[in-house]
Amino acid sequence: MHIHRQCKRVYGSAANGECWRRHGNAKELAKFFNNTLDLNTPENEGTFSKAQAEVVMKDFFSKNPPKSFKINHQGSSNDGSHFFIGLYTTQKQNFRTYFLIKKVGEQYLIQLLQFEKE
Repeated sequence: MHIHRQCKRVYGSAANGECWRRHGNAKELAKFFNNTLDLNTPENEGTFSKAQAEVVMKDFFSKNPPKSFKINHQGSSNDGSHFFIGLYTTQKQNFRTYFLIKKVGEQYLIQLLQFEKE
């Protein structure tokens, strides 16, 4: 599957682990958020602004520090969007993670980010 270079950058940083490893970096992850996005965590669900979503993710990472993150599946659709399904592992539990990246203007941004307890 060919993924556009910028989408690979988002994938490489957001999906492949730079934002997830060690302490979880909400600020780094938020660089790839669209101005608004759908975000679902065990404690929060809804459509958030980029700034609100960063706060939600900071809270999520503080309560669920990452042990590892692995992409298990990826794909794309006819509209040019790309999705990634992975496993976010903490000391206490695992979360099935799904996110959707779409092209907005000249860049690819995260439109949807979801964490489900396994």
